[in-house]
Amino acid sequence: MRATSRVASEIPTPVANPNGLQWADDELFIMDQETDDVAVVDDEGHLLRRYETPTENGSGITVGAGYLWTASNGTTTARPYKDTDTHVSAVLQLDLDSGELVTRHPIGDTGIHGIEWDHDRNMLWYTATGPKEIVLVDALNGFREQRRIPCELVRLHGLAIDGEGIWCAHTTDNVIVHYDLETGDELDRITMSAEDPFVHGLSMDEDGTLWFADANFAGKNHTGVRGRPAIGTISV
Repeated sequence: MRATSRVASEIPTPVANPNGLQWADDELFIMDQETDDVAVVDDEGHLLRRYETPTENGSGITVGAGYLWTASNGTTTARPYKDTDTHVSAVLQLDLDSGELVTRHPIGDTGIHGIEWDHDRNMLWYTATGPKEIVLVDALNGFREQRRIPCELVRLHGLAIDGEGIWCAHTTDNVIVHYDLETGDELDRITMSAEDPFVHGLSMDEDGTLWFADANFAGKNHTGVRGRPAIGTISV
């Protein structure tokens, strides 16, 4: 286990509840759980663009195969309902430029938080809340399941691939675990301090820096919040 981890830096957040993060080249995509909009910023937090999506109760976000992918985590409690809401957990495949729906991929009777595009496999990882697993699917070919990594810790959230492993934030315990992609074994662990943000979203930039987002949103389980959202970096 690593020693207590503290935030290395923070940038301004352009949204009220930043729940998911994804670096794509030199742009950081942010999922806002309050509005289900996506904001795109640079590494200093300057807003580059923002657009609406049909996501509901938005959590994870990733970019891969020329698409934007979002985790639509069932019924929203953060905003009034929209005509596009289905109240069903799904991965949404969206147009990367407009945020418009291309395909909806329901994931069954489970919640979904983090998602991460695996560029080596050209497939998608997502976190399932019941049972607690990180799941690999072939999202471009029928959303066929390829592998499952069981997890003991609760509230699986953001994901970030790092070498032969994948970091997964467990928000309630406020730890980030590095799992082996093949075996599922725990390779490493970052434990946040009591003063640190609650880690929801995760993403790793091209320099190998791990970024986090704290949505400052307790949700229906009334888990801990610090009283303000945050986006920043963690030393790995």
